[in-house]
Amino acid sequence: MAGGMNRKISAASARAHTRKARQNSSFKLPSGMLKKTVLLFFVGFLAWAYKATQPPPPKICGSPDGPPVTAARIKLSDGRHLAYKEHGVPKEKANYKIVFVHGFDSCRHDAVIAKTLSPEIVEELGIYVVSFDRPGYGESDPNPKRTVKSMALDIEELADQLGLGSKFYVIGFSMGGQVLWSCLKYIPHRVAGAGLLAPVVNYWWPGFPGNLSGEVYNQQLWQDQWAVRVAHYTPWLTYWWNTQKWFPSSSVAAHSTDILSPQDKELMAKFSGREKYMAQVRQQGEFESLHRDMIVGFGAWEFSPLDLENPFPNNEGSVHLWHGDEDWIVPVMLQRYIAQQLPWIHYHELPGAGHLFPHADGMSDTIIKAILTGEK
Repeated sequence: MAGGMNRKISAASARAHTRKARQNSSFKLPSGMLKKTVLLFFVGFLAWAYKATQPPPPKICGSPDGPPVTAARIKLSDGRHLAYKEHGVPKEKANYKIVFVHGFDSCRHDAVIAKTLSPEIVEELGIYVVSFDRPGYGESDPNPKRTVKSMALDIEELADQLGLGSKFYVIGFSMGGQVLWSCLKYIPHRVAGAGLLAPVVNYWWPGFPGNLSGEVYNQQLWQDQWAVRVAHYTPWLTYWWNTQKWFPSSSVAAHSTDILSPQDKELMAKFSGREKYMAQVRQQGEFESLHRDMIVGFGAWEFSPLDLENPFPNNEGSVHLWHGDEDWIVPVMLQRYIAQQLPWIHYHELPGAGHLFPHADGMSDTIIKAILTGEK
């Protein structure tokens, strides 16, 4: 046949030929290389995760890259510095000497008792107050080894170096109020009297009924539940959790107004003066101030405040606890339980008051008179 023979290709042969061509043309990663790629990706993810959980080093006051030192400071026995501020009458002439412990995201300038106490009361009773920057805040050196006990020992050493005598009064607000449990545990022989103002509660303190602590825990905003849960169960993730942008973190650290009661919102006008020193509060870094507070405050404690004994069995002093029944930051229910378990505490529940009640007009005078003179 002229021109050759036409070849007929069956449909089945055509499909087989196409599959073979596709198989030959497709790229296959060798199994060894695939394993190496997966391993490399996994190692890279671990490196990223590790870096994300590591806080930056703090900017120590007085160091070449750190903020300047402007406050009076003492040098503690372990080499750290503690910044402080004195208020009231000179301590040499004082009848009553008080150490004030500030709260979360605050500093020595936030000594509400000293700042709002009437001058007449100060002079009449002869009151001296010293406030200080807790470790990592303001101009006090961070303490990476900070524990529940170390805070009480810092207060004792501050009092000794300032010459406050064998006994002194302690007053603490919010997270600073929580610190006073440590004073009553570790240095009760140095305490002349104590005032806990809306003290933060650790939901995992032994002695709380599980249903009660769970109920109060769930009264928090969702993001605050997670913030304290992370600090308690996975403290090494605290920095990452509070700096990541995927989920909302602590509303307290974010200064959210959603956690403020009606009275708290009214009292916010009294905070306008904080703008002058607000930048100093976190100037050394948030991890050794805010995050360390959360890790220690909501971590596993060496003791439970509910097991404390009366430090004044002969009524030579007194312990007072004030709390507002509309506190949306630290719900009141657990304070009531503590007061029931520790009948030696003078418990003052304030109707309609929120977390910021110490800033209310006349409140500092009431608190000071109750602690120092027993006036109701």
